[in-house]
Amino acid sequence: MATFQKVKFGDLIEQKIKVEIKKGFEYSFVPMENIEPGLKYPRIAETKVFNGSGSKFADGDTLFARITPCLQNKKIAKVKDLKNGVGFGSTEFFILRAKKDRANSDYVHYVARLDDLIDTAISSMVGASGRQRADIKSILEFEINVPDLPTQTRITSVLSTYDDLIENNEKRIKTLEEMASRLYTEWFVKFKFPSHEKVEMIDSGTEFGMIPEGWEVKSLSDEIELGYGKALKKEDRIPGKVLVCGSGGIVGTHNDKLVSGPGIVIGRKGNAGAVFWVNSDFYPIDTAFFVKTKLDLAFAFYLLKSQNFVLGDAAVPGLNRDQAYRNKILIPDSVLIEGFSKKAGPIRKLIGQIAAENFNLSQTLDLLIPQLVTGRRELK
Repeated sequence: MATFQKVKFGDLIEQKIKVEIKKGFEYSFVPMENIEPGLKYPRIAETKVFNGSGSKFADGDTLFARITPCLQNKKIAKVKDLKNGVGFGSTEFFILRAKKDRANSDYVHYVARLDDLIDTAISSMVGASGRQRADIKSILEFEINVPDLPTQTRITSVLSTYDDLIENNEKRIKTLEEMASRLYTEWFVKFKFPSHEKVEMIDSGTEFGMIPEGWEVKSLSDEIELGYGKALKKEDRIPGKVLVCGSGGIVGTHNDKLVSGPGIVIGRKGNAGAVFWVNSDFYPIDTAFFVKTKLDLAFAFYLLKSQNFVLGDAAVPGLNRDQAYRNKILIPDSVLIEGFSKKAGPIRKLIGQIAAENFNLSQTLDLLIPQLVTGRRELK
């Protein structure tokens, strides 16, 4: 049986981090929005010229959001596969790097995902409303029971298996999303739908310019209603099969539905303007809208994904329903929508199934992290 010793988190991480990055050169860049709560790694798909501003880090470091609401949303990620092994990002990250003789990088990452540590950081926040920041001392002073390095490696190997499954599923989702999005763009943006050569193009007299004959330019409110979600605190949720959805997607479960699935959720506050698909019955909370429409749901989903929603400029951006309703949309003929649905509908269903599987994996992982990392549950 492994022996766990109580230490401060600051004893496990480097206090002074050196990263060799030169001004004027291009490196991997990680903005806050590239970090998805619940995913171990950020979406690093961009590079940027370093102008001297931003947090600096290297492969294996953990990025820990220090500002509200990103910290409350658990924007924490470990970086890997950086260009030349180094990168930079938002100034609102604490950079956590393991001391090689005390902890491995995965173990530090999973400690950073402990609810108790996150709550401690949140309680230390100071500053103006909407721009509060955590104090690094609260993290450094956080006490935790820690095993030896070999035991850390065995623990993180188990936890990483779940994260690897989640990451692979995310890659599958991305591939499927790209397939359906390309089809929507080809048909309804580039007008390269089946037999398009036989359709006359006419002047719409709108921002859309020339459009296929028979298509209509409408306001979003003509075809889609955005219903308000309903507040549902964590302590009021009763475990069940109904998915609870917020502006960031699935956030929990409940035993009572607010909307029959499948359906579409749009972020109202927090991750405002984000569009999500839900396969089953669901309960949208007050940070989200849910969609009511007579349009085919698969078509409506990609129509909404293509919208350039105007967001408020407050510290926590929001999506105003009346403003969204004024967006102009292009509606093709019903036969073409039906043809698109036959191709995109099954893809959307599969994506929803994979997303639900990832949610279940994340739930299990969230239970295992505090048990294994702190020694409350023995690793066999």
